[in-house]
Amino acid sequence: MELIKQYFPSLTPRQEEQFGQLGELYRFWNNQINVISRSDVDNLYERHVLHSLGIAKVMSFKPMTEILDVGTGGGFPGIPLAILFPECRFHLVDSIGKKIKVVEEVAKGVGLMNVRAQQTRAEQVPAEAYDFVVSRAVTRLTPFYGWVKTKVHKNQFNDLRNGILYLKGGDLEEELRELGRKTQVYNLSDYFAGEFFETKKVVYVPFS
Repeated sequence: MELIKQYFPSLTPRQEEQFGQLGELYRFWNNQINVISRSDVDNLYERHVLHSLGIAKVMSFKPMTEILDVGTGGGFPGIPLAILFPECRFHLVDSIGKKIKVVEEVAKGVGLMNVRAQQTRAEQVPAEAYDFVVSRAVTRLTPFYGWVKTKVHKNQFNDLRNGILYLKGGDLEEELRELGRKTQVYNLSDYFAGEFFETKKVVYVPFS
C-alpha cells in the first residue's frame, strides 16, 4: 500500500482504504479461485495494482468517461483504475466465468459502485459505447484492435483522443509494425522505479 501512496500521493482517505483492502481480498479469493499466480499474490501491489495504474500516469480520465476493460482476468487494470477514478464508469469483461466471479467479489468487497463485470467476449460487447478500451496484454495488438475497433464512439472530451490504452511488455517493434496504425508508446520506467517496470509500457492507439 505504501508503494501506491508513493506514486499517487493525492489519494483520498477512502481510496487509501480501498487500495489497502485489495491485498487481503485477492489473497482470500485467489485461494478459492486461482486467477493470479501464487508468487504474484505476494507482489500484488507492484505487479498488478501499480502496473494497472501505469495507465493513469498516461491518461487522467475525466468524470463520466466510459471505459471497457477487455480480458480483465481477476480485475486488472479495471479495478485499480476504478478506485482511482470513482466518477468514471468501468465495464470489465472476460470470457471465463470464475474470473468474473473474483472481479465481482473484490469490487463488492471494496465498495466499488462504478464497476460492472460480465462474462462475455469482446466481440459481443455493444458497439460505440465507450470512450476508451484498456487491457493488459491479452493478445497481440493487431487481433486486439480487430476485436475492439467498433466499441469506441467519436465523442471526444478527454485530453487524449478516444482509443486503446494497452499494457504490454518487451520489444514491441514488430507488433507495432504489424498493426500499421498511429501509436504512442509510454515507458513505465519513466514513472515507476524497479526492475519489474524496466520493460513495461503503455501503448496508446487513438481512433480517428
